[in-house]
Amino acid sequence: MSQIVQAEPAQQPNQSVSSRAQSLPEPIEPVSHAGRRVTEDQYWRDYYLQSDIQYEWNNGLLEEKPVSDYQTFLIYHWLTRLLDHFLKTRPIAKLVGLDMGFRLALPTGTVIRKPDLAVVHNDNPSVLLPLDCSYHGVYDLCIEALSDKARSGILRDTVQKKAEYQAGGVPEYYILHQAIEHQFFYTRNARGLYVPIQAVDGVIRSRVLPGFQFRIADLCGLPEDEALRDDPVYADFVLPAWREDRLRAEAEAASRREADERAAAEAAVRQAAEQRAESEAKRAEAQTQARIAAERREREAQQTIADLQARLADKSDRR
Repeated sequence: MSQIVQAEPAQQPNQSVSSRAQSLPEPIEPVSHAGRRVTEDQYWRDYYLQSDIQYEWNNGLLEEKPVSDYQTFLIYHWLTRLLDHFLKTRPIAKLVGLDMGFRLALPTGTVIRKPDLAVVHNDNPSVLLPLDCSYHGVYDLCIEALSDKARSGILRDTVQKKAEYQAGGVPEYYILHQAIEHQFFYTRNARGLYVPIQAVDGVIRSRVLPGFQFRIADLCGLPEDEALRDDPVYADFVLPAWREDRLRAEAEAASRREADERAAAEAAVRQAAEQRAESEAKRAEAQTQARIAAERREREAQQTIADLQARLADKSDRR
């Protein structure tokens, strides 16, 4: 009884934790300043590194970056991983994320955009330095994950940013989304205009990153790396070391099999030769024994004849 009574106060800390949790203030929802007019200096100082809400700057106005759905994020993440594989195998460019912005001085005004993903080629005249928080040149490839929660979000990536990136000189522009009808892949032609990258056998091939390619259907299927490393579309840059190790192991195993088969064949030849030698030895032994037996019989026959002749001679003398 006393033990039960003493155990009851142990529940009091939980009650106090619950009381403290109830007394905590409700989280404050950040207030969006989208549409506010600010100078470029104000944007860089007060809004560029804002963590609660991601802002871009459009010729004096703050614009809030919309959020994509989770399935679109998975597509974005898959393509990011594919780019990472490619650039590890062929380090011809740098991959940029974390909403690193860049400035475009356009005929219609200046904008500061934060692509969801971007690439800076090694031969780009504007070098991306390790401690840079923004890029001071023009990206070679910009990728946006489309938000379709509002028509404005769709138009923002498919019309507004497309026009800005085209005019600003971004060589390639990809738009990702979980619905294939909202996926777009553009390259800049000789006149400076975006034209769709023509898929060959369902495969998009980059001009900015020669050798980088992906199957459009895989953006929705999201195959794992284990499936990509043996796929001819990806085999050249997805885990090539693993494939080389496997091919080397297979070659070594084949070499061992060939050596084992050669050793087995040589052993069979030796065994056949030994059996043939043994058979010839037995045959020679048999022939020798037969000859000895024949000679013995001949001697015995001659001895018998000699004995008969001797007896006949003895009888003749007696007469």
